[in-house]
Amino acid sequence: MSKAFTKETDGDEGDDEIALPALPPGTKNYVTPQGYARLRAELMGLLDEERPKVVEVVSWAAKNGDRSENGDYLYGKKRLREIDRRIRFLTQRLDIAEVVDPSAHHGHDQVFFGATVTYANQKGDERTITIKGIDEADNQKGEVSWIAPIARALLKARVGDEVVLQTPGGVERIEVVEVSYPKPMA
Repeated sequence: MSKAFTKETDGDEGDDEIALPALPPGTKNYVTPQGYARLRAELMGLLDEERPKVVEVVSWAAKNGDRSENGDYLYGKKRLREIDRRIRFLTQRLDIAEVVDPSAHHGHDQVFFGATVTYANQKGDERTITIKGIDEADNQKGEVSWIAPIARALLKARVGDEVVLQTPGGVERIEVVEVSYPKPMA
């Protein structure tokens, strides 16, 4: 068959395999109640609002004739694939999510999932991070995934403990200065 009669794709059709961030074997996809609610709200927004609007635009554009040169149709179909891909991703992540409420540890000085930890390196430089789930951690806000090396090193440590962190620059010793958790909701 001539190449002239084969369909070339732009690489995102049929891309049903979603690359989920790897979880350590035998572990669950931990997420805070707030993170779960945000992911669920995004999923519902896509299903109830955004996808129906795009379907309406694509349907309208399809009625306008030649689809090969119809920008509304082509862009709409591409956006619809993006939305469907995100819906599949969110559905899979919510299905395997294990909701953990960090406020259950309020008042404790040991590091568990959901803790806000202040630690100091050997130079005395302090940094504060919050340990969150893979799907909700935002580095811009000082949040790290619980599978990040710093979080893994700090988990189960107590205030005053010194832990070893393997960094690209070598081994670094850090001390846990403070541990806090959100207050339980009344």
